[in-house]
This record gives sequence, C-alpha cells and structure tokens, in this order.
Amino acid sequence: MEDAPQPAPRARTRPALGSLAMLWRFARHYPGRISAALAALIVSSAATLGIPSGFRLVIDKGFMGGGDISRWFEYLLLIVLVLAAASALRFYFVSWLGERVVADIRSATQANLLRQAPRFFEENRPSEIASRMTADTTIVEQVVGSTVSVALRNLVTGIGGLAYLFVLAPKLAALLLLGIPLILLVLISLGRRVRGLSRASQDRLADVGSITSEVLGAMKIVQAFGQQAREAARFDATVDAGFATARKRIRLRAIMTAVVIALVFGSITAVMWQGALDVAAGRLSGGSIAAFVLTGGLVAGAFGSLSESWGDLLRGAGAASRLDELMTAVPDILPPARPVALPACAHGARLTFDDVHFHYPTRPDQAALHGVSFDVAPGETVAVVGPSGAGKSTLIQLALRFYDPDSGRIRLNGVPLTDADPADLRTMMAMVPQDSVIFAASARDNLRYGRWDASDDQIWEAARAANAEGFLRALPDGLDSYMGEGGARLSGGQRQRLSIARALLRDAPILLLDEATSALDAESERLVQDALERLMQGRTTIVIAHRLATVRAADRIIVMDEGRIVEQGDHAALVAQGGLYARLASLQFQDHVDG
Repeated sequence: MEDAPQPAPRARTRPALGSLAMLWRFARHYPGRISAALAALIVSSAATLGIPSGFRLVIDKGFMGGGDISRWFEYLLLIVLVLAAASALRFYFVSWLGERVVADIRSATQANLLRQAPRFFEENRPSEIASRMTADTTIVEQVVGSTVSVALRNLVTGIGGLAYLFVLAPKLAALLLLGIPLILLVLISLGRRVRGLSRASQDRLADVGSITSEVLGAMKIVQAFGQQAREAARFDATVDAGFATARKRIRLRAIMTAVVIALVFGSITAVMWQGALDVAAGRLSGGSIAAFVLTGGLVAGAFGSLSESWGDLLRGAGAASRLDELMTAVPDILPPARPVALPACAHGARLTFDDVHFHYPTRPDQAALHGVSFDVAPGETVAVVGPSGAGKSTLIQLALRFYDPDSGRIRLNGVPLTDADPADLRTMMAMVPQDSVIFAASARDNLRYGRWDASDDQIWEAARAANAEGFLRALPDGLDSYMGEGGARLSGGQRQRLSIARALLRDAPILLLDEATSALDAESERLVQDALERLMQGRTTIVIAHRLATVRAADRIIVMDEGRIVEQGDHAALVAQGGLYARLASLQFQDHVDG
C-alpha cells in the first residue's frame, strides 16, 4: 500500500481553453440542437436588451409624451414573455446537449480504456481513472450544459448592450469602453493561474477517490492489522492537500472577480455621473438616460459574470484535458494492418515459445523471462512449476498477448502472435486465473462471460462439470442471483469453481490454468480435477500448478527458476533427477511422493 498517492500523468500543454475543443468534437454531432440553443440564446439576449428600450418608451412616450401609457406597458410585457419562453428553450436545449455530450464522452473513454493493454493500468491507477470518469465528467457536464451557454449569453448581451449604448449616447458609451482593455488584461493574466490551479485541484480530488477506493476495498486487512488510525491520518493529509489547492484557486478567483466587478461598475458609475450632467443640461432625455442606466447595468453584469464563467471554463478545460488523455491513449497492443488468420487445428493448437526474453514495463531492471523456448503440441498438457517469481504466470500473460516479448517470438499454429489480431487469438483460449474475477452481476451473466450466447442448459452443464451446480441451485434465485461486488456472496472455493465453469463453457482449443484449483478443498478439488481431465482431452493445456494431482496428470512438466527453464520431463523422471523439481516435490508434495 502506498504511503502517498502517485501523481496523475501530466496533461499535454495546450492554450488556456484549447482542451475544450474536445467537447466540440462530440457536440457537433447534434447540429439541430446546437442551432436551436443558439437561436433561443440570441432571442433571449435580444429580449433582455429590449427591456431597457421598453422602459425608454414608457418614460418618453407614456409619461413625458402624454400618450396611452398602457400600450407601452403591454409592449414591455410582451418582451418579458418572449424572454421567459426563449430562456426556457435555451435551458432545455443546452441541458440536453450537456447530458448527451457527457454520455458520449464517457462511452468513448470507456471504449478506449477497454482497448488498452495491462501495462496502461499498471502505470495509471484504476481508481484515479474512475475519478476522471465521474468527477471530471461532472465538471464537463456543467461546462457544456450551463457555463458555455451562460458565457455566450453574457457575451451576446454585453456586445449587444454596448451597441445599444452607442445608439443612445455615443459619448457616454465611448467613455465606458475605455475600461474594457483593462478588464480583459485582468481576465487573461489571472485566468492562466486559475487554470493551473483548477487542474491541480482535480488531481487532488482524484487522489481522495483513489485512497477511498483502496482502503474500502482492503477494509478487512486494515482492521486486522489495526491500521485504522494510520489510514485516517493518510486520508486527512490527502484531503488537506486538496483543500489547500482548492483554497488557492478560490482565493485567486475571488480576487479576479473583485477586480473585474470593481473595474466594470466603477466605469459604469463614472459614466452615469457624466450622463446625469448631460440630462441636467438637456442633451439627453429622461427615457434615454433611464435606458442607458438599465443597459449599462446589464452590460456591467454581463461582463462581470464573464469573469466567473471564465474561471469555470478554465476548470472545465482542465477536466477535459484529463479525459482527453484517456480517450486518445494509444494501446500498446494493436492488431497489425493486415492480420494473418490463425489456422484451425483438429485437436487443440500448437503453441511455441522461441527464445523469449521479457521485462515487465513497471520493472524494467528485473527480467521476467530469459531465453525461454518450448513447444506445446496440439492436445498436449504441459504443467509449469517453480518457486514464486520464477516466471510461470508470465507465460500465460504473453500467450494471451497482454504483453509482447522484448525479443524472441511466440507462435500459435505457426503464426507469430504479433501478426494476428489479438481478438482472434484470444477467442482460441480459455483462462482460469489464480484470483477469481466475479462481476457484480447475476450468476448467469458471470458464467456466460465465457460464451455470451450460451443457453441455460449449456450453463448448467458447465456448472455441473465444475462442481458448481449444487451451490448455484441453492442460491435464492438460482442463476438470476446477484453475486455482489467481487462475488461477495460466495466463498473463495465457490468463486474459483464459478471461474472454472466459465472457462469450461468457452470450449476453446487452448486451456490456460493459473493455479486453478488452489482455492478448493480436497473434495471439491477431486471433483473439479476429474472435470478438468475430461476437458483437457483434445485440447492444448498449459497448467500453472503446485498440486501434485494436476502435475502428475500432465504429459510434460516444465520447471522454471528465475525466468529460465531449468528442467523438463515427466514426474517420475524429474524426481529421479534430484534437481529443483525433486526438492519442490519433497517440500510441497511429501505425502504424495511417498505413495
């Protein structure tokens, strides 16, 4: 367990709002909704600016002109109704776009994550990725579904209002414009710093989520070793680090907002002062100065709100850049441009390792395999044994092409794995890992993960062969029973038998067993071993095992140590050699060796 969260990968350097271009790639698929939202936005902004014009008519034509004042109030009421309808439509279309774009981003990100090789998840914590998929997409949803719309509305209102101010009083409007360059300078200079802090704040939030997921997933270990206080302190330190970053961001945004509002409203006040003097001198009408004041207030509010929208947009750009990293990550393992078809074999398949050298990407200084060469004939069962860390499970990882060798080649039916489509390769293999993976779904869905179109009869047949039928029928809802997170409703042995049944159902020509019977009691192991022996008939099987029954049943035993093959042969011959296998047998299988 880590003492401190690892930093998330750094975002690619982009212009302040450059990352938001990623959002446009998804939003542009809905041009009708965008057009409707923009139309509603323009109408609502025009109606907003029409209100000061209505008041000018009420004052100049109604009060001062002696006409029918009700007529002008009806005109003003009509503007208000148009504003209400346009605002409602704008909210609907923009919110729809926000939800739709975020849904598309999540789907695209998940689809790309499913293409990544295991190396990606060794270098990027799944819990941190989950934080990006939740917290960051929430921010993006706010940006697309609210902030962009509000920013555009304020921009349209501000620019339209300025144009109307020039119509009402050109001299006063020109004075008002003098303060705008200063406001933009503040936005740009402080905005860069806000963006950096927004990115850092999201990274700290991801750290909180990562620690929460890690500790809750290991709660039994935490409590068993009495580490609650340490974990609470570690969590508090991470939360405090996140708060400190957020506090800097909030303080800077508060300063930016205060400066912009002071500049905007200070300019408005100075201009209004000059306007009052013009009214007193008879150069402006009462209605015009009233409309100017109202419009000036709208312009001030619009540009003042832009400073807050700018901060939100920068925060959204940080979130978008983090999501874009996941969405554009290129998998290490890709199918070739012209994949070679894997030839079928009547009985199993031939798997060949030819002088394979390999280092795990996260352990570049420690070789996992040194020049490993062996050939598994169609239908042959090969057991691989050796001490922990000898490289046994690495063989299965490479056979499934989760990684590519540093040098040497692996062939399936004579075709190098790098020349075949990984998806085609994996359809020819069924795997039972050492640690059973049970999804938070029904028993039926967990079993048919091996073959999704399997019927219930086929599912029960596989369960029966794996000695899983009894406990599955005893579940409250049978195959429809929910397994819980990680198969929490099952024992360790039951989870392993379910995993074996899944592999049985796949019925692939190559069977990969990684300590497949390690979690079973003696009686279950005997029954499952019988099923596995039947399953192995006519299939190529690689068994990573230490149980004597499995090893003795193999056609050949490969003994590995420190990433090298040190011995090969059958059980009797290897025991007679008195080498590493004989020592392992004497330690682990003493009761059986004597028999």
